Formats: sequence, structure tokens, C-alpha cells
Amino acid sequence: MIHLQKLRTASIFKWVSSNFVENHLRSSKSPFERIGSIYIAQNPRRFYGRKRNVKPENIEYVDETTLACDDNVRKVSPAFRREAQAALLEYLHSTRSLPFTDAEHMSKNSPYFLEKILKRIKGEGDIRQSVVRYLRYHPINEFEPFFESSGLKPCEYNPLLPRKLMYLSDDNLLLNNYYVLCNYGIDRNKIGTIFKEAMEVFRHDFGILPSKLQAYEELGLHQSFIGKAIVFSPQILIGDSNVEFVKVIEILKNMGIGFSWIEERVKSNSCNWRMMFSFLNLFSQFDSDEKPLSRLIQQHPGLLLEGSGDRALTLVGLLLKFGFAMNEILPMFLQFPEIQVGKFVSNLRQCVQFLNEIEMEMEEIVNIVQSHPILLGSCTLKKTDSLLTVLNVGRRRLCKYIQENPEEIKKWVMGTKVEQLPRSGEKEMSQLLKTKFLLDLGFVENSKQMEKALKLIRARGGELQERFDCIVKAGIDRKDVCRMITMTPHILNQTKDIIKMKIDFLVNEMGYPISFLTLFPSYLTYTVLRIKLRFAMYNWLKDQRVVDPKLAFITVTTCSDVTFLTRYVNLHPKGPQVWQDLRKQLCSE
Repeated sequence: MIHLQKLRTASIFKWVSSNFVENHLRSSKSPFERIGSIYIAQNPRRFYGRKRNVKPENIEYVDETTLACDDNVRKVSPAFRREAQAALLEYLHSTRSLPFTDAEHMSKNSPYFLEKILKRIKGEGDIRQSVVRYLRYHPINEFEPFFESSGLKPCEYNPLLPRKLMYLSDDNLLLNNYYVLCNYGIDRNKIGTIFKEAMEVFRHDFGILPSKLQAYEELGLHQSFIGKAIVFSPQILIGDSNVEFVKVIEILKNMGIGFSWIEERVKSNSCNWRMMFSFLNLFSQFDSDEKPLSRLIQQHPGLLLEGSGDRALTLVGLLLKFGFAMNEILPMFLQFPEIQVGKFVSNLRQCVQFLNEIEMEMEEIVNIVQSHPILLGSCTLKKTDSLLTVLNVGRRRLCKYIQENPEEIKKWVMGTKVEQLPRSGEKEMSQLLKTKFLLDLGFVENSKQMEKALKLIRARGGELQERFDCIVKAGIDRKDVCRMITMTPHILNQTKDIIKMKIDFLVNEMGYPISFLTLFPSYLTYTVLRIKLRFAMYNWLKDQRVVDPKLAFITVTTCSDVTFLTRYVNLHPKGPQVWQDLRKQLCSE
């Protein structure tokens, strides 16, 4: 960010200076005089001190830190650049005794280094003599123009500079391996890639690098092919990476795919040959026929080349978790869409997460993934909450709708207009069943009592009868249950299993008769945890003799937590701590 601000500030200053000169030239009192396309001051002393040297006007001066990582070389006229290059060539060849070819290549292909020298010179007139004079008294770090002429920028080669060396002739190993690569036909400007990604290559002892190159040739690879492979993936010259490289090339060659095919399609400068071999080896183990795999790679090169096969292996692992067999994955890959493998994996995971968020059963999710993997991997879905709102549907119905119409998922992707789902009629049917149920209990149609009950009962109409029967079977007369529901309709919002559990707790653990529910039907709306906590605390307070030992069940249960704490718990100094301890204990159970 600081670097961008410097560049932006420099550009603004340049623009202001340019407009300043142009505007003042129109005035008869302008302090500038035009000569060709250059403006000079009529009275230089108004702008410069007497002892300040004037630097060559065709050079822009910038901070060295800005220059180090800038993508654009400062603008210097071709004539000045040629003079500076000639001076650097003369120094490297004549003074430092570097071979002429090396000195010429370094002088012509290190513009950043030249800029740094030009920024420092203080002489006027002959730029070549100024550079020669500077180099005479200021020995340079020869590794800088050497690395830059190999294709690296200063910010790339700075970490590679030797700490205690300045002269190339002091690093015989580096130069020896460098010349081996040059003589092998590798362009000097591309050797920088090898410096950056595999500096260990230039630490090989004498004779090791030529033997590695010869070993590749003995495998039947052509020299031009090996040269391209080295630039493409320098790691093949170090360690055991060459083993996987050879295996990958052999597999692809047997499939009728050449290295040039990879070179044309890979955008980065390196490949993880071990990962590529793992991908190819995995599929070849499950399918001895190489034709389908060859067709797959040529149709969808991203499977092999994107992340060196890492993305595809991640996808394979994901599909295996959902119950795919390996012999099913290859045919599925042959239908792979025109999409990046990483994006396909991301979409598939997002779709699975969406199905989980709408509370679809895991078995149903697995069935959809197994039957429609390409569909799920091709869709970038909108957010779950957004879809539920726009579709105007509940989670349960959406789950059912997707299972019946999985292809509809592709209509809910990012960037598309989503239509509401057609009405299913379930809501209307549920309302009719709910109304009929209440009428059978004795509610009057269109009465305020009926209207209130319909609002309080959130359960589906088809579920009410079984919940009603559950209470009756517990031992309460049907008429009493009807009266309970009239008093507290929302007790039917509890599921049948929860109603059974709460009744069991009331009778078997609390010791109350089942008839107690007819007096206090709201008991079914409270959680068992609340009842346990309240009475555990109440029993402790009774033991401490700070509360009335004959408080009613309803009194202990119905008041809010704040009221219960104020009215009862705080009566004892240790009450609040005991309350917290009981809460933690019951929650953990």
C-alpha cells in the first residue's frame, strides 16, 4: 500500500509540474524558455543553488526502494541507455575479465541495475564517462546484473544474493552449472526461473549436473524437450523429483500425449510431478484400459493440470466419502463440465451444506449427491436464508420438493431471478384439519376462542389427533383433555414423544398424580430442565429454612427466573452460587 501511494504521489507531482510549465508558458512573464520539446529556466539561480550539480535531464530519479520492485523501468532515452550499457560492458569485460558474451548479455539485460547506477552519478556531459568514472571508484556487486540478466527483477533476486561475495569469479560452482545450462541450449533470460525455484541446482558439484542431463537423454528424451522441461519445472534437477517426472512422462507417452501438450496448457512455471503421478496412478489402478483416461485428460486437462492434480484428488476423496466406487468416478469425470476443478469442488460442498441447512436427512443428501454429482458441482447456489425467503417455502417442504425435482436446483444459482415455488395446498389442508379438530372438541366456529386457538397451535392439523390421544392414554378422561386444550391450546405444540416424557417425569419422578395436569395443563409447555432446576433449588432452600416449605408447584414453576432469584434464591448468601452450580450440573447431564 505504501509503495502504491509513493507511485501515485510521484505521478501527481509529475502531472502538476507538467501543467505548471504549460500554463506559465502562455504568460509573457514566464521564467521558462522553450528549446525544441524541452523547457529550461531563463534564470536557473531562481530554482537551484550555486553549488548544486545539474543531473542529465533525460533521467528520472526515484528512490532505490521504489525501483527495486517496480514493474516498469524508468524512462531513459535510448542514446543514454546505450552509452551506459557500453560503459558497463567495458567494465565487466576489460576490468573484471568476464567473458565478452557474459559481459555483453549482462550489460544489455539489466535495466534496473543500470538505473541504480545512473541515479547515483553526479557528473554532467558524457554519460559514458560518468558511468566509467563511477565504476572505477565504486566496485559493484556483480551478482545483481547477473541475476537480473537471467530474467529476475530486483525484488526477486535480492534474497538470492550471496552475503559475503561481490564478484562472480568467486563462485565457481554457480558459474559452472550456469554454463552447463547455457551450453545445453537453455535461454539465459529463462535461467532466472531456475534460480528462483531451484537454487540448489547451482550448488551441484562439478560433473553432477551434466550427468543428470545425460541420464534423461538415456531414457529416450530429446535435448530440446529436456531443456523445456527444466525451465518448466526446475525441481526435476534436484532430489528425487526426477523419478515422478519420468513416470508421468512415460504414462502420458503411452497414452499418446506429449510434453508439448502440457507445456501449452499450464500457466504457472512449475508442476508437482509427484502429485500428477498420484492422480494418473490412482486411475490406472482401477482401469487397465488407458483410452478412457487419455480421452478424459485431453477433454478436461484441468483435472491433471489444475494444482498438478491436487484439486481432482480432493474431488475424488469427497466423492468416495459419499459412497462412490472408483470405477464410477472415471465415467462421471468424462461428463465433467467446462468449469475449474477447484470451483466444482467448492460448488459441491456448498450444495451439500445447503441441503444440510434445510435439515435434509443425511441418507437423502447422499442419494442426491450420488445421483446428481455433475448438477451439484456446476451450481453456485444463493445463500440458504435468501432462497427460503424468495421461494416462500419452509425447510420441510423444500426438502421434499428437491427430492422430487432435483434439476430445479440449477434455477437457484447466483445471478438468476428465482421464482416462488407453486403452492402445494398442504398449508390449506393443514388449516382445514386443524379447524375440524377444534370443532370436534367443542369449539364454536368463527368464535374468538377458535381464532385464538388457531393462532396458538402451530402444529400441523394432521398431527393434533395423535397428541390428543397420547394425553388421553396417559389416564385422563377425554372431557378433561378437551377442557385442558380449551384452557391452554398450545400444549399441542409438543410432539407425542415429548408429551410422554414430561408426563413420565411428573408422575414417576415428581410424584404427582396424573390428574394434576387437569389443574395445571401449562406444565406441558415448560421444559423438564426448568422444572428440575427450580425444584432442586427450592429443596436446597427448604433445607436451609429460608423459604416456606409448602409452596405450590405452580408458584415455584411459573414465575420468571428474575422473580425466582429475587424472591427466593437471594434469601440465602450462598443461594446465587448454588443456583449456578445446579444449572451447570443439570445442563451437563
